[in-house]
Amino acid sequence: MKLVTKYFTAFAVSVLILLFSGCSSSINASGQSSNMGRPVYYQQVEPGEPKVVECDVAVYGGTTAGVTAAIQAADCGKKVVLFSFNRHVGGMTSGGLTATDVGDNKSIGGLARRFYERIGRIKDFSPSRAESLYRTMLDEAGVKVLLGRCLVSAELRNGRLVSIVMETGETVKAEVFVDSTYEGDLFAAANVSYYVGREPAGAYGESLAGKWQKVSYQNVYEFCGLQLSPYVVPDVPKSGLLPEISLEPAGTPGDGDLKVQAYNFRMYLTNKDGKIPFYKPKGYDPHRYALLGRFLNLDPGIRWTLNYTRRPMTDGPVQMRNGDSNNAGSFSSDYIGGNYRWPDGTYKPLSFDELPAPRRGLPMPMHELYELREQIFQDHVEYQQGLMYFLANDPQVPEKLQERVNQFGLDPDEFVETGYWPHQLYVREGRRMVSDYVMTQANCESKRTVKDSVGLASYPMDSHFCQRSVVEVDGKVTVRNDGNFGKPCPAPYPVSYRSIVPKKNECQNLLVPVCLSSSHVAYGSIRMEPVFMILGQSAGQAAALAADNNIAVQDVPYEKLRPSLIEDGQILEN
Repeated sequence: MKLVTKYFTAFAVSVLILLFSGCSSSINASGQSSNMGRPVYYQQVEPGEPKVVECDVAVYGGTTAGVTAAIQAADCGKKVVLFSFNRHVGGMTSGGLTATDVGDNKSIGGLARRFYERIGRIKDFSPSRAESLYRTMLDEAGVKVLLGRCLVSAELRNGRLVSIVMETGETVKAEVFVDSTYEGDLFAAANVSYYVGREPAGAYGESLAGKWQKVSYQNVYEFCGLQLSPYVVPDVPKSGLLPEISLEPAGTPGDGDLKVQAYNFRMYLTNKDGKIPFYKPKGYDPHRYALLGRFLNLDPGIRWTLNYTRRPMTDGPVQMRNGDSNNAGSFSSDYIGGNYRWPDGTYKPLSFDELPAPRRGLPMPMHELYELREQIFQDHVEYQQGLMYFLANDPQVPEKLQERVNQFGLDPDEFVETGYWPHQLYVREGRRMVSDYVMTQANCESKRTVKDSVGLASYPMDSHFCQRSVVEVDGKVTVRNDGNFGKPCPAPYPVSYRSIVPKKNECQNLLVPVCLSSSHVAYGSIRMEPVFMILGQSAGQAAALAADNNIAVQDVPYEKLRPSLIEDGQILEN
């Protein structure tokens, strides 16, 4: 009887969520939300009275790096305020990514190690428990946390950040700032150099760089290598392309572009009684998944694994498991091409064999960028919810596959406020700062080693697809994905302190532990949540040293930074 009641209650709540999902919502000046029932990225803030917030270290971005940076600086005796863009702390770790991308477990130390020890495991914990623990750790360190704080502008004077302004009307003044966002919004507002997209192979001599690399993951999630017509009417170009296929030319192997790897939501699933069935999103259009429907029925010899696979004639099309469920398949939860304008609001369909000059500044006001991202966010919600509804209900889906999909649903104990759907979009890559030292594939392969380590990374160089294009294979027009690679690193490797600070002539009191100075290839290895925690802690320590000595972050003596990091449990060398 209890199981039946639990299922009915969960189902009833989900119906109410759907009924009221169109209601408007807002965040007030205290960061409280009137929105219940649907995930959102951005909500218009109601400004309060102008107010100045002063501290020693201001951390902007509630990601895992933001949490550890704030805790470390506070543990060093600094007055610290953590400003989170949304109503949560923990970024992707509290937003669904709990099948932790570890790499080499022995490379994880410091606050990251303490977090995993306190939660009791290094992966497959619940997102809500992760956020609760982060809040506890922040409270223990005495960090003030302000939620719903959206950056408007930054003021620089003589090469230093003097203050930043929030939509709430608050002006934040600090000795040192930390940009711990996934997008790099604060450092862009501070006019620091950055790149978006993929460098050409020749820029840093990287075999994995650029379009259509041939080193790794060949023919994996490439529609089983089959000739799958991209046209609405098979083999009739005049009928037009099916949805979710790019109209842009596929491009030349090795060339760079402005595309970033695909985003998705890390759904938290369960096959237990009381699960929330995959519901139909507003604006659902089954034709959006026509390419997948064609693929599912193209060849009876394909084996649908509902998981990762690299074997011939096998495919996802999605990962179905208890807990954190990721993209897995040629046509899956990764929304390929839907995110190009997310990092800074711009995108041009360019292809180049020489690296262009870095960008600087904000191409559009922050408010307009947030509104654009909210549109992109909702498009991702609609795409992925629609995909799951399609797999669970559409008659094009083979019966046995559909039965297996319907064994799972959303977990009724997670993300309750947002209709059991994650509140955080997995922004795998945004802006990447350009500083005096750029981490590249050579670092990941231990062919180039730095002497100013602030932590180790060890996960394979990993990128999800960046484009889905029309190509010709064996004389026949078909569709293929491009951008996926996964190449192991031979050993844990150090990340340079110089890669988390801007060039001194651009900004002297800012640290960037998330959107650090790195190529697209190297970022694919560094961009893991444990590494962000590691780099965040090191950034917090450096911020405290810079504030204590009234010096630029670029002038923090490494001979002082290194022993302080080791004392606090950081692992700096293999």
